[in-house]
Amino acid sequence: MTLISVDEALARLLRGVAPLETEAVALENANGRCLAQDIRARRTQPPFSASAMDGYAVRAADIATVPVRLRVIGEAPAGHGFAGEIGPFEAVRIFTGAPLPRGADTILIQENAEPTGGDGSITALETADTGRYVRPAGLDFREGDVLLQAGCRLGFSELALAAGMNHATLPVVRRPRVAILATGDELVPPGANSGPDQIIASNHIGVGAIVEDNGGLPIHLGIAEDRPDALARKIAAARECRADVLVTLGGASVGDHDLVQEALGNAGMHLAFWRIAMRPGKPLMAGRIGSMQVLGLPGNPVSSLVCSLLFLKPLLAALSGLQAPARLTERVPLAAPVGENDRREDYLRARLEIEGDGTERVKPFDKQDSSMLTTLASANALIVRPPHGPALPSGTPVPVIRISGR
Repeated sequence: MTLISVDEALARLLRGVAPLETEAVALENANGRCLAQDIRARRTQPPFSASAMDGYAVRAADIATVPVRLRVIGEAPAGHGFAGEIGPFEAVRIFTGAPLPRGADTILIQENAEPTGGDGSITALETADTGRYVRPAGLDFREGDVLLQAGCRLGFSELALAAGMNHATLPVVRRPRVAILATGDELVPPGANSGPDQIIASNHIGVGAIVEDNGGLPIHLGIAEDRPDALARKIAAARECRADVLVTLGGASVGDHDLVQEALGNAGMHLAFWRIAMRPGKPLMAGRIGSMQVLGLPGNPVSSLVCSLLFLKPLLAALSGLQAPARLTERVPLAAPVGENDRREDYLRARLEIEGDGTERVKPFDKQDSSMLTTLASANALIVRPPHGPALPSGTPVPVIRISGR
């Protein structure tokens, strides 16, 4: 079977993928979600002209020449406006956020005023132009303004804005449900007693974390033994829990005990591709069972996790209504030479580091075995080597994907 390129595999995986349905969630549960509809302001902000400083609400004409004495006729704390009207040479003690009283047009800040005698009057020591330290009504936005657009990823600033717009809930794209199935007689769960020929399953933990980091809901199906009936039951369980994506781990290669592709085919999977020209991750498989996307990841831990970053992450973005992240993000000079590459696109685990001169460089690890989780745990970047790429000396800029959170 001909190996397809990473770009072609990604295009096939995302072909026809549409955002999931919309649901309404409370603001406190909307962080990181994709907004499904344009959102309009339900109020004007601020709804009234307000003081931006603590001081005195006055008429600018009255303090055009200073010093001048003003009679204080009341107080306006935030949330409690002054009900009267300011006349000539009168002032109202005002605090930040309080409505500007009728008749006033500027703020004399408290540092520029001093008490006069015992009658509650003050002396203005500095002039202030009309509108000084006044936030006019609608300074931020006005009722009806579209301030958040469909497709945006909601973060702290967007959620704070939505709250200020007087929205308690927001329409967002539903989070993808991702069923994760580890396969293989050699696997036992973390914390279990392993036999002499067994290893501890780890891929499902890392993949589940990637799912959560990218807005999905991981559903762990456990470990399926290398038997057709065991695999069939787990695949059925994924459909019963209404998974949007089924991720299988291992068993998709060409060995006599690699039964996953056959089991998926028996369950009705339409195969999109199998085996791609990349390292690590050659046995990657993708397809669809009805409306459920299927992504068959390799069994080697690093292969499984790197493929999750390159393929599962953009798939989750597409299902969540977000723009799929770019695969290549930037070019960084090498801190060490790299050898020539073969026909497969290579993703070298590497460290981005700042050198003494302040220049950021990237250094690949000497050992790139796809079973070594220690290397991946130490990496904060992947160097992308194109097929048949030549040997490169230190200092050559190369494409780099940053591993977020490192």
